[in-house]
Amino acid sequence: MERKYIFDEAGLRAFALRLKQVRKMKNLSQEELALRAELALSQIARIETARINPTLSTVFRIARALEIDLQELFNFSLPAAVRKSRRYSVQDSDSRMVAED
Repeated sequence: MERKYIFDEAGLRAFALRLKQVRKMKNLSQEELALRAELALSQIARIETARINPTLSTVFRIARALEIDLQELFNFSLPAAVRKSRRYSVQDSDSRMVAED
């Protein structure tokens, strides 16, 4: 049986946008987040641009470095799988952001 590589681009873009939003709310640069999470700066940049699919361990490190609960990092809506539009939204208690690909 052939293994299928799963890459949910729309979901990763929504996560990337949320990560960037939370990082900025914490007034951290990508470099500072990378240092706190003990990750490479290039890895943070690739996650925030949805170029890579981070492991759960990486996400856990990022959440700890941001000093937030994991659910806060995942506080966004996934786009519907069947829609052809690549719209997704990220929201927090103060604002709602919508981005299109």
